[in-house]
Amino acid sequence: MKKNFNDLVELSKHLRSPEGCPWDREQKLETLRPYIIEEAYEVVQAIELKDKDEIIEELGDLFFQVIFASQIASEDGEFDIEEVIDRLHNKLVRRHPHVFGDEKAKDAEEAIKTWHRQKLKEKSRKRRLLEIPRTMPSLLRAHRVGEKASQVGFDWKNAQQVLPKVKEELNELEVEINNKNRNGIEKEFGDLVFSIVNLGRHLKLDSESTAHKAIDSFINRFSKVEDKAQDMGKQLSELSLEEMDELWEEVKRGR
Repeated sequence: MKKNFNDLVELSKHLRSPEGCPWDREQKLETLRPYIIEEAYEVVQAIELKDKDEIIEELGDLFFQVIFASQIASEDGEFDIEEVIDRLHNKLVRRHPHVFGDEKAKDAEEAIKTWHRQKLKEKSRKRRLLEIPRTMPSLLRAHRVGEKASQVGFDWKNAQQVLPKVKEELNELEVEINNKNRNGIEKEFGDLVFSIVNLGRHLKLDSESTAHKAIDSFINRFSKVEDKAQDMGKQLSELSLEEMDELWEEVKRGR
């Protein structure tokens, strides 16, 4: 028997009732924060794995977090799921004047500019860039901040223009390393990372995803180096750096 949206709303109410679950009754909006973040990450992972059943499962878990959080807020007299849906519907209509209004958008780039232009009308000037949550992964947050700045024209025109900035930040980091200035090293390293993320953005790369792929590649190669060491009857800790580097190069060459 298929369940619908209202069934989930009623289920969330029952879980919070005296006859429901003791753990669910104890929850507050604040205590749900780590679970909401975790469920969002699990959705992303399922998408990356291209696992249809997992995507369905994890989207459901994330969806229920919205319903459950709204139920808690409703009990506190703050808002309910109907208000969440109503506000979302109205916002989607407002921010798509090229769909529901008289404006036109010939491609995705124009559509996103229309979205941001409408969004800026709704938000205070003070919060234009500060809307990017600090709780987001830092590389993703850097990418989104760069996108936001670009929407008001504060951006390089192409990747070629970003490269000198990356080199400049690398040189400044090298100066601070040579000076052994810990605060300066931290600042310039951060500036370098931010400039690299902006370079990735202009190259149409997702820095967060790209970093994960690089990490996965490193782990895979390192595991093979461990295997080669074991084939030699040794642990990695017993090898010199030069020996480990030689095994690493062998793995890179596919030997």
